[in-house]
Amino acid sequence: MKLYVVGIGCGSSGGMTVEARQAVENSDIIVGYTVYTRQIKAIFPEKKCLSTGMRQERDRVELALRLASEGRTVSLVCSGDSQLYGMAGLALELSQNYPDADIEVVAGVSAAFSGGAVLGSPMTHDLAIISLSDLLTPMEKIVKRLRCAAEGDFVIALYNPSSKKRADYLMKACDIILGFRSAETVCGYVRNIGREGQESRILTLGELRDTPVDMFTTVFIGNSETVIIGGKMVTPRGYRDV
Repeated sequence: MKLYVVGIGCGSSGGMTVEARQAVENSDIIVGYTVYTRQIKAIFPEKKCLSTGMRQERDRVELALRLASEGRTVSLVCSGDSQLYGMAGLALELSQNYPDADIEVVAGVSAAFSGGAVLGSPMTHDLAIISLSDLLTPMEKIVKRLRCAAEGDFVIALYNPSSKKRADYLMKACDIILGFRSAETVCGYVRNIGREGQESRILTLGELRDTPVDMFTTVFIGNSETVIIGGKMVTPRGYRDV
């Protein structure tokens, strides 16, 4: 009768919180997107995992809720944090149809912070996290959010920056931000955060515009005060001036 909605971080053993590990260990069944259940299986080979493909989020959540309402202890796993672009919200929305399912949301480390740590400390000050995927959000709204974040001088983390069908979305996003920021603005990206094949780079906004990335990459765009210190991307908060 228990459903944990678990953020598993980057998907590696070291990227999971203690609470997330405990939730998975206490569960009879793990439910999630195929990529995430594969990651869980590598850490917990004894666990029974049920998976669904991309764009089957509602089916996935319904499955987890149904199993929990039948008396199972279930972990519905999400990459990064369970709230941010995760399944926690949808699980709570649909839970009205499953009154016997007791839901507990378990936070995880989002790519904005695990990736930021790889680069240094770009997320020290006010920030905006924006997904460039227009599968669930109209592009007009994404463009508006990019403009507002850029004009407000927020540090920006971009999720889902590119795919085969959206090869030029990062370029378009950079063009919008370049309307408010210098081409020399410090930026960075990290691919495969915390997993095999991790790679990262610090570069300028002008260089980022023409840099190919994929769905496994998180992009970081600094604000007007972001600098490079000792090879690390750093956004000062101003403690030195207090």
